Amino acid sequence: MRADPFRQPEEDHPFFTSTQDIMKTLSFTVGLTLLLLTVHPCSAMPVAMDAPVSCCFQFFTGRVPQQHIISIIKTHSSCHRKAFVISAANGREICVSQNLPWAEKAFDQQTL
Repeated sequence: MRADPFRQPEEDHPFFTSTQDIMKTLSFTVGLTLLLLTVHPCSAMPVAMDAPVSCCFQFFTGRVPQQHIISIIKTHSSCHRKAFVISAANGREICVSQNLPWAEKAFDQQTL
């Protein structure tokens, strides 16, 4: 005898799940997922606040005259390459490697 595909299962059948039970489970799962997604970024926020504002990826290889340097700062320690960011008198910001002796000297003179 073939089973009728349109026949509803009996409620007392051990594998029977009502639509109401499915909806409760689905609502709980969606709610829990949303809660976890909301809490997860909050725990990462303090790490993101320590992230560098900018890192240098292209470097000026020439020399910036001392009289054109308004300020010079080091890039954040988490940047891939160590650099100085020079604010020049013409308003530009120039990245130079921290390995350049003249840039290191200019930075040291500024901090005196």
